[in-house]
Amino acid sequence: MAVVDLQQLRRFPYAEGRKFGSAGAYEQIDAILTFAVDPELGVNRSIVDLALAPRDQNNLIRFTADFSLIRPVDPGRGSNRLLIELPNRGRRRVVDTFNRSGAEAAASPAAGDGFLFRRGLTVASIGWQWDVYADDVLMGLNPPIADLSGEPDPGKTVVEIRPNLRQSTWLLADRIHKPLREADMDQADAILYIKDYEDDIEREIPRSTWRFAKETSEGIVPSDEHIYLDGGFEPGKYYQIVYSTKDAPVAGSGLLALRDATSFLKYGASELDLDFGDIDYAFGYGVSQTGRMLRHFLYAGLNVDEKGRKVFDGLLPHVAGARRGAFNHRYAQPSNQSYPGHGHLFPFADVELTDPHNGGSDGLLSGLSALNAVPKIVYTNSSAEYWRGDCSLMHTDPDGRRDLETDPGHGAGSASRIYHFAGTQHSAGTLPQDRDPGAEGALGRHAYNVVDYSPLLRAALVNLENWVVDGVEPPPSRHARIEDETAVSQGVVLDRFDMFPDQATPDRSKLWVIRTIDMGSRSSEGVGVYPSVEGATYACLVSAVDLDGNEVAGVRLPDITQPVATHAGWNVRDPETGSPDQQVPMLGQTRWFPATRAEREASNDPRLSIEERYIGRAEYAQGVARDTEALIRDGFVLEQDVDLVIENALERYDEAVSRVSSTMTAVRA
Repeated sequence: MAVVDLQQLRRFPYAEGRKFGSAGAYEQIDAILTFAVDPELGVNRSIVDLALAPRDQNNLIRFTADFSLIRPVDPGRGSNRLLIELPNRGRRRVVDTFNRSGAEAAASPAAGDGFLFRRGLTVASIGWQWDVYADDVLMGLNPPIADLSGEPDPGKTVVEIRPNLRQSTWLLADRIHKPLREADMDQADAILYIKDYEDDIEREIPRSTWRFAKETSEGIVPSDEHIYLDGGFEPGKYYQIVYSTKDAPVAGSGLLALRDATSFLKYGASELDLDFGDIDYAFGYGVSQTGRMLRHFLYAGLNVDEKGRKVFDGLLPHVAGARRGAFNHRYAQPSNQSYPGHGHLFPFADVELTDPHNGGSDGLLSGLSALNAVPKIVYTNSSAEYWRGDCSLMHTDPDGRRDLETDPGHGAGSASRIYHFAGTQHSAGTLPQDRDPGAEGALGRHAYNVVDYSPLLRAALVNLENWVVDGVEPPPSRHARIEDETAVSQGVVLDRFDMFPDQATPDRSKLWVIRTIDMGSRSSEGVGVYPSVEGATYACLVSAVDLDGNEVAGVRLPDITQPVATHAGWNVRDPETGSPDQQVPMLGQTRWFPATRAEREASNDPRLSIEERYIGRAEYAQGVARDTEALIRDGFVLEQDVDLVIENALERYDEAVSRVSSTMTAVRA
């Protein structure tokens, strides 16, 4: 067994002893797991640089990870089902997400409405990310360190910098994560590049204008964790620093931590004299960064433990799109997601396809198919992942000429479902609508998307459970398709938005795309050459929209079928953050319809006004109820969430109506 020790740190009643239906009370156990893995085993050989890490007296490689478990106090009252999450950037979010607590990440997540625990689930979180500054809230990994002293050319690393505010100093990491420190702060061959937009050509910045240093109250001081640029980094530009580093964490050990922590709970806790209760089925959840890690986990063929046992029975990668990530190459910083590197490489789809640009054939599940270890998978994505340039590659060929069959009876694809939550942004929308800065000060020009897709996500999890445990087929995949002309180019959609008043759209020549990538002759070993060389473009398709600008494909909540606004998964940068002709990551927009016909005509808005669409709130509620019932029949909304879906739509209706003139207010009354 790869887990050789559990050091318990805390054990206490969860949610102050609150009882959750038939499952009763829960408890939380926080601990440190110690792993000891055999680098010579075939199931571990895909982990880059693992064989270069120091070994113990048993010739095994050891590392530790933060671990947290929330389980029924009486395991016999639970469902014997495990839901294990990969904390996104160290933050435990699975409980808050599915239980709709609305709370910030915490050392003990808020119970919310108890959705997961009323289902009797045991919920675990495992630290997997080496570059997280772990504390009581954030969970991290203490990885093995590769010894590269015998490598004649250990290679370099790259860090991408995307400023939204002018600043002279930047940490050599994505967001506030641990940086890869410089081997030599005076290294002459380190290069800083700049691009005007994501797909632009890199230009080298003179070495005399920047240094490995940081600005402090006492002046500019040397630092092997920062870069300083004379005049500051310009908002809206793209910078890449390529340099030699003295750090070589085995980033892929995070993949092993996920596999072996799950296997430990499913098969081996009793070997350490721990009674965590029986686990019959294991489900994995990852969101955004960690959803992409689940895809990487699949591609690396890691759903088999060191004893050859299947680990996960089902996976739910959420808002991951068609990419993987910086999870298993030399000098990998898992926090990075945008730089065109190892995580942007073909393949993108589950099924094996031929890359038309280089002739190679591969599929995300090809390795696991050979091992008969493919779990059931439900992929859920927002519109933002399509507008990011990659998501349609999950279900079309790389040229965007034909649809792929993703439902039963089609080889490896029969293990998967793909659902697009229409008209949504990366994170579920909320009211009141805001324009608060996102990660690293990102700011959208238009107020953000308010569509709350959480009811769809809860149904997706239950459908996955039923599929694995009872063999109940989930709803067919639902997304845009080429054959029915609902999958179109981004330009077609933007042409429609250009008709709306005061609407800013991105420059068509600067839209995000996915290209072929050449990182040198050792790329297959996990050692890259930077900057990567991009070549031919893969297809990028998005859902077609109606006359209101709302998407016609995907799983459509009443916000879309009974609209009071235009909801999109993309937005443009606020001029304050530079480059206003470019997209802003992950953020969508909601543009309310004009309130009255007079307002519509005055602004020359082609979208019908609220008063022209709906007689009043009662009629609107009836339409929402009908559409919600249809979603329940189709399996996309749970019976228990019918009121939630209806209330969400009515709240958005009330928000739209609150903007109405006194005439419309009188009609509503």
